[in-house]
Amino acid sequence: MGMMDKNSIAKKAAQTLLNINAVHLSPDEPFTLTSGKKSPVYVDCRKIISFPKERSELMGMAESMLLSAVGEDAFDSVAGGETAGVPFAAWMAERLESPMQYIRKEAKGCGRGARIEGHLETGARVLLVEDLATDGGSKISFIDALREADAQVEHCFVVFFYDIFPTARQKMEDAGVELHYLTTWRYVLDVAAEEKRLTKTQIASVESFFADPDGWRMELNAVH
Repeated sequence: MGMMDKNSIAKKAAQTLLNINAVHLSPDEPFTLTSGKKSPVYVDCRKIISFPKERSELMGMAESMLLSAVGEDAFDSVAGGETAGVPFAAWMAERLESPMQYIRKEAKGCGRGARIEGHLETGARVLLVEDLATDGGSKISFIDALREADAQVEHCFVVFFYDIFPTARQKMEDAGVELHYLTTWRYVLDVAAEEKRLTKTQIASVESFFADPDGWRMELNAVH
């Protein structure tokens, strides 16, 4: 695919995710998250695995963006986090013609007791690949596991970055890792607004959530 600037990639990726229903905006009937908290937005990047044309386009954009940001020889290997990151890491490793590993959330209780599956060279420069990043917490665990195996980890790629939690970027910076991503909720909302998928009132409600998730929930509880 031709070269696209980061803003164009983010907008195109957001549109693609909306079209395959991998991202959802529902301010009138909020989703209940695993934590029990309400949210007017929900993302399911696993949907991408079932759409070959769209996933190829998204990974093509990811490859283009990464090569532009860090160059062709920045990585010796690609690793995916269990479980959602594994297919994305496999596709990225294929594009970069790189070895691949995957990282378990916890060490196996049998056999070698390994957290990292696959062959990993000592000192290898590893690109961590995941489907999405919310507050960045799970990424740190995977990064630590790779570093404990004597790998170098300075870059992480995700298809989708929430970009609404102030501490997320700081966690990655503190870990010495640069976060790369295709798109965020704000681009999704911009595309939804342009395509008139939401009313102005609904857009305002989602924007209120982005600005202050806890405040938005308090207001929602007061109404109900």
